[in-house]
Amino acid sequence: MHAFSLALFEFIALFWLTHGLRVAFGAMRLPWLKDFGPAPDADCPRISVLFAARDEEEKLPAALATLMEIDYPNLEVVAADDRSQDATARILDEFAGKYSRLRVIHVTELPAGWLGKPHALQKAYEASTGEWLLFTDADVRFRPDALRRAVALTKQRKLDHFTLLTDVEMSGFWETVLLTFFGVAFHLGNNPGGVHDPGSSAYVGVGAFQLTSRTAYEASGTHRRLAMEVVDDMKLAKMIRQAGFRSAVGVSEEAVVVRWHAGLGNLIHGTTKNFFAAFGYDLAFALVGFMGMFTVNVLPFFGVVFGGGWVRLFSAVAVAIALCFHAGVDVVMRVSPLYALTQPLGALLFCYMLLRSTVVTLWQGGIVWRDTFYPLEELKRGLV
Repeated sequence: MHAFSLALFEFIALFWLTHGLRVAFGAMRLPWLKDFGPAPDADCPRISVLFAARDEEEKLPAALATLMEIDYPNLEVVAADDRSQDATARILDEFAGKYSRLRVIHVTELPAGWLGKPHALQKAYEASTGEWLLFTDADVRFRPDALRRAVALTKQRKLDHFTLLTDVEMSGFWETVLLTFFGVAFHLGNNPGGVHDPGSSAYVGVGAFQLTSRTAYEASGTHRRLAMEVVDDMKLAKMIRQAGFRSAVGVSEEAVVVRWHAGLGNLIHGTTKNFFAAFGYDLAFALVGFMGMFTVNVLPFFGVVFGGGWVRLFSAVAVAIALCFHAGVDVVMRVSPLYALTQPLGALLFCYMLLRSTVVTLWQGGIVWRDTFYPLEELKRGLV
């Protein structure tokens, strides 16, 4: 038993010394949007901002107001109202009546073989005219110069696809604990710093901001390939990278802001459809992810307190690197780095969400999204 514990904690320390530090150094090299000056008019290609909205009456007006105020000379916004039953359609039509840059597509039926959001985004794309496409969400708020700066960065680095780690508004202790750890897990699981490397298989797509050339998007298959993908944002980035196009990840800070699900309960329930989907609906893979997350983010904290000898030393190494990693994420997310001390608590919440998503999806034989049930077998066949 002692030999097993020693080997386990040695592995944990090695994980943070190799993968953890590699990802951290990669994250430190990510470009920040604020470091790039706004592109002049002559360097601004036509861009179509595309988003799908379903029952978004609460957050939509504020997001639309910022989209209408974007300082960009050749811009259109195409919004797809996806069968909304609240005031979303009316809000969109009212804004379209005031602003010529906004076009509204009303989706009234969902064809077989499609999830609602990918279908709505496909319809928005089909109505667009831009050389470049910016996929976003109906609750995302932009600073006026965000798009010019993103274009300047994209052109300077000769990219075909560019996504931003956007600013997430948080309220209260529990939201902050979970969302800051989500940031840690996102980096560890996806290695955003490695996306720019042509030799890397890493890919990242953030639903709030994905800017891609029309050429890359169409050559990769459009959202028709993502028709049954729940994590369509990440899979959009995956298929563009697999098609051989250049991609990169940047940091937006307050230039692009989203208020995700409000409150811990809404965060847990709102991501039920996502977590198991992120593991390809593979039970074994999800369980490995669950155990790995618990092992590297929770056990070393216990090892520091209750272990002895080499176990305590290995645990201390892992905890020191993990705390620094978490503190760095906290600084980027503009919260106190003291939240790094909540890492094991955030990890336990994250593990619970993964387990809950897996159990609920398997129990009901699929997912419910936007008031529609999708069987698990159909979802598995649609994976990219």
